Amino acid sequence: MWQGRATTGSSTQGGAEESWTYVIDGVRKTGWFASDFTMAELQSVVLTQAIWSRSTRFDGYPILSVTDLPTILDVKQPSVWLNVQHDIFYKEHGLNMRNYILSIQKNVSVHYISSPELGFLQNISGRVHRKTKLVFSFLDKALLDNSIHRTYGSLLSNLTFVKSIASGIMVPKSYIWPVTKDNYLQQAPTSIVAEAHSAGLEIYASDFANDRIIPYNYSYDPLAEYLNFISDGGFSVDGVLSEHPITASGAIGCFANLNSSKTDHGEPLIISHNGASGDYPDCTDLAYHSAINDGADVIDCPVQVTSDGTLMCMSSVNLLDTTNVQRTPFSSRASVVSEIQATPGVFTFNLTWDDINSSIQPKISSPLSRYYVVRNPRYTNQGKFLKLSDFLAMGMDKDLSGVMIIIENAAFLAKSLGIDIVDSVNAALNAAGYDNQTAKGVLIQSKDSAVLVKLKQQKTKCKLVYTLPSGIGDVSTSSLEAVKKFADAVVVDKDNSVFTSSLDFIIRQNNLMKDLQSSGLAVYAQVFRNEFVSQPLDFFSDETVEINYYFQSFNLSGIITDFPKTVRRYKKNTCTGLGNDMPNYMQAVPIGALDQLLQKFKAQPPSMPPMPTLNASDVVETPLPPVAPRNEPGGSPRGAETPGAPPSDTHKATASTGILFVMVFTALLI
Repeated sequence: MWQGRATTGSSTQGGAEESWTYVIDGVRKTGWFASDFTMAELQSVVLTQAIWSRSTRFDGYPILSVTDLPTILDVKQPSVWLNVQHDIFYKEHGLNMRNYILSIQKNVSVHYISSPELGFLQNISGRVHRKTKLVFSFLDKALLDNSIHRTYGSLLSNLTFVKSIASGIMVPKSYIWPVTKDNYLQQAPTSIVAEAHSAGLEIYASDFANDRIIPYNYSYDPLAEYLNFISDGGFSVDGVLSEHPITASGAIGCFANLNSSKTDHGEPLIISHNGASGDYPDCTDLAYHSAINDGADVIDCPVQVTSDGTLMCMSSVNLLDTTNVQRTPFSSRASVVSEIQATPGVFTFNLTWDDINSSIQPKISSPLSRYYVVRNPRYTNQGKFLKLSDFLAMGMDKDLSGVMIIIENAAFLAKSLGIDIVDSVNAALNAAGYDNQTAKGVLIQSKDSAVLVKLKQQKTKCKLVYTLPSGIGDVSTSSLEAVKKFADAVVVDKDNSVFTSSLDFIIRQNNLMKDLQSSGLAVYAQVFRNEFVSQPLDFFSDETVEINYYFQSFNLSGIITDFPKTVRRYKKNTCTGLGNDMPNYMQAVPIGALDQLLQKFKAQPPSMPPMPTLNASDVVETPLPPVAPRNEPGGSPRGAETPGAPPSDTHKATASTGILFVMVFTALLI
């Protein structure tokens, strides 16, 4: 901040609320301007956040002068970039920006000076240190640079003239790669990077921030956006201006030249969550193929059952969650099934496979839509649903470590619909050939311990994975012993169990992960998402920073993610194997550091009590109930086929052998 006192302008209010109206760059603006105050007067003014996604807990920091920078940074001679926006305005008010910069050169190491006024750069050229680079900052092409009375668009077509004054140019990233009205990248970038380099100019891209909506092509991954601008060849810029340097530094230093593209399937495994559901509708062919292409080691299938007994992959048994069923005549079949949920739903077991496959479209999930953050709108209703048999065939055919099957609502299906989902899944796996090979692993995941107990009793070859309840911070010894009796691994909810958080700030790390791994259980963490509102603020709105912490802090067996590409790229970075030479920006962020920083300003989030501990009573369940006949009251929904037929290519759900015997005996009597 440069202090001064303006003496001209029109006052719109008086006293302490006084504001002023000035003409700046040809536009009348009313407000409070630095030139109207001395630096001493501005000490009573504090800074506030200008972006909605940023916590107001950071509001309240004081305004700094340029000469304050060397004193607050833990660097002997920090390299400073000064951006001078309104030299003409300051001159009109008796303030000389050129003289000010020249006066501070001895105390501040100014390496770059940028300005959208080419005339100012021309005026200061030759007067600053030879190592100081002058950078012309382009604004909207239709606007006028009043210092030379030319539009930025016309200057863009005359970079040779710009080169006679400046050594580089700074442009908004949309100058380089324009964006469509629906927020996708246009098919090709402009030629501005090549033109700047051809004119002998360096080119810097601006407007990078992790916590803004970026084009959907990047899947909410800010690091992917940086990489798009620092690629090899003529398209690479010479630098980026970022509000999150940790991400920009990581992109340039650790991800610009990735290691071998070969997928090694080593731990921690990359496990899809409903396929690549961050980019395509859950559990569709598009989501699964994308997950495989993006480098997933394991693809997952939450198994649901239709009214005709077909097993299919669907992220929710309630079709209202991830399909357009509410826009079809089937919406009239909505009902409340209290064993599943307290609100009405249209469930997979209300409809046949043909009903779902031919009349209903998938709908992309947007788990963070409460923040008005939606996913890949162009593909909202794209893709095809898959039967379990099709999913298993895909898993066998592709370069994968294996598949994960998620079993839900087993007790309800047995008691109310007469379907033994455990035996049905086993039959599907056998029919697909998974029991006769060892190359592909099978993980079966469930939050119902009774499901895993039954599989354990059947001496299954599958790896059994227990989903821990959400919201626990620790596990008792008795609960660990109980889990180890039926499970080989556990799934932890990273958002609600690993850390104790308050207002999106991490307060402390819980004991959960340490205790789980000390027990010998394999640990998987879920669900990792790219959206900048999905991580605690300690990870700087960058999913790669969060992934980096989990990789370096825990000996995970797998990461379950909506965006397999982000995790696969992390595993290929060139920095995590550097040991003591690892750069600071790739070291695990200190947990709770932001909370401690806020405590200095007495604005820390409210303290939080310890989270609950998992006990054995929370784990042990009653065995699954016997499978009820599907034609009894409370059995299968209307229209369900009679159970008992041998598994077909759709893997019809099987009922008990007792029902088969009754059917055969009845046929003999007839």
